[in-house]
Amino acid sequence: MKISTRYMLAGWIIVALGACATTEIPDVTHDGLVRNPDAAAGYVYVKPGVDPVEYQSFSVVPCDVAFRKNWLRDQNAARRSPSQRVKEKDMESIRTKLAEMCTEEFNSVLLTAPSYELVPLEEAGATTLVLKPHIIDLDVVAPDVQSPSMSRTYTTESGEMTLFLEIADASTGETLYRIVDRRRNLRSMRLQWSNSVTNTAEARSILNAWGKQFRDGLDRVYSERDHGNSD
Repeated sequence: MKISTRYMLAGWIIVALGACATTEIPDVTHDGLVRNPDAAAGYVYVKPGVDPVEYQSFSVVPCDVAFRKNWLRDQNAARRSPSQRVKEKDMESIRTKLAEMCTEEFNSVLLTAPSYELVPLEEAGATTLVLKPHIIDLDVVAPDVQSPSMSRTYTTESGEMTLFLEIADASTGETLYRIVDRRRNLRSMRLQWSNSVTNTAEARSILNAWGKQFRDGLDRVYSERDHGNSD
């Protein structure tokens, strides 16, 4: 069976993050990025000496998504009825939809007024930063499975996932920034019905938070540049 390169990458990232969970988070990565201790959320690594304002445009690589290890097995362990079991096609459907939402979010935040220049990947050049978003270790608590039986699942949370975002120089391919942030979506303490609509809405809420965080940081950097030029 041929394994997609992007899923191999996602699997490697999960292993790396799993190791980090039980050891001290490194201040310097294997490729020379240095951790920013003042990051508002998650872990942010930066290439020393990089000036982001030298870049005039952005490009976004389609996001990819990987579930946490043994997610499918664990889901089906508690499902007695074969009609209620989660199938590979259900996983692929969730992956595809979430990947599209993630890609859409990062494109959207760049195009929100006042917009940044967004170019297709094939037109990216020496002054372009390429965003490479990955969603990894995805854990959907109660996926909505198409089934002929009448059943509902109630939960107090929808799940959690990790954003692994790399930002690279388009011409050299060198990674200049790396952002890792894990988030979970908690509802009220009351049990609520989980279905595809609620799961999608709550996934979008997390994506919006990541998008806003990224855009706010970008605006700060470029506004400081513009302020410096006006002095």
